[in-house]
Amino acid sequence: MSTPVPFDQIPVVDLGPLSGTQPQREELAEELCRICHEVGFFLVVNHGVDDGLHDGIFEMMHRFFALPRKQKMLIDKRVSRHFRGWEPIGAEYTNNRPDIREQIDWWTEWPAHPTDVEPYYLRLLGPNQWLPDGVLPGHRELAQQWFDELGGLANRLMGAISLGLGLAEDHLERLFGSQTMSLAKFIHYPPTPEGEAGVNAHHDTGFLTVLDPGPTAGLQVQNQAGQWIDVPSVEDSFVINLGETLQAMTGNYLVATAHRVITTEERYSAGYFHGPSLDVCLAPLELSPRFAEAVAASPHHTGAGFMASIAETEAGVADMSSSHRPATYGEQLWNYFSRSYPENVALHYG
Repeated sequence: MSTPVPFDQIPVVDLGPLSGTQPQREELAEELCRICHEVGFFLVVNHGVDDGLHDGIFEMMHRFFALPRKQKMLIDKRVSRHFRGWEPIGAEYTNNRPDIREQIDWWTEWPAHPTDVEPYYLRLLGPNQWLPDGVLPGHRELAQQWFDELGGLANRLMGAISLGLGLAEDHLERLFGSQTMSLAKFIHYPPTPEGEAGVNAHHDTGFLTVLDPGPTAGLQVQNQAGQWIDVPSVEDSFVINLGETLQAMTGNYLVATAHRVITTEERYSAGYFHGPSLDVCLAPLELSPRFAEAVAASPHHTGAGFMASIAETEAGVADMSSSHRPATYGEQLWNYFSRSYPENVALHYG
């Protein structure tokens, strides 16, 4: 394995071979793992997701974000101790800077625990907030279809990644446990003010992300040389990228790649963030020594950090430079909420 060089474009991958023979799946799996190691971002076509889902989701987003603020606040995220619902522009912080976007977050729903449950991250489990059907007809059913369709695609990609890592095709899916926590995020960006960002440079928190970026440009990925590479618009495609959870589990062989959004036009996008059960251990998988050798040969991979916690940020740790490795996915998610929504955390948990 050679040391990756700075990429200058985002690959486009045809997923058709995932429905082919075992040799075809294995060949595609090797290509995907190479891309995930060298770039960490790619677009997929021929992905098998219902063609009408894109139109339905974007039409729903346009209807929701055009609502008066009073109606949006019926699902105000600040009311939810499980951090679900709508938030206005500037409510989320990335690397201690406000993001210039408004969004709805809906997570996988599970019965809620008491506010003092231990381990503490189980407090994240709970219900979503939904608008009355008379305000936004059909949105709950659309969100559930989004979870089902994109979760299925994410599981197929996990199977390919498992193969590419020399594991059984169902290895990663079996590790996910029975109480998985994934996120559907629907986003509206106004034009980005000078010197700011729709979402500031960051790594994703979860396992892998499936994004429908819409037709408007703005998503950028940072390569190993620190240059920002525009993600192209490809019809009927999804953007795939890796999160820090997968980075931890592969001992930095597959790394989360920094990205941001800066747009000159109003922009809509819809994301699905695939995540395991909260108690899943993030210790490195048992892989062939060749993967660890590839990490050791690459300063980029050896030095790949995590997003800093709020305490580290206050202590001066640089963006995405944390050496701390959460032991579980639940700890990883709690770190995300603590640094992104400190006021919400303080409001509900002190």
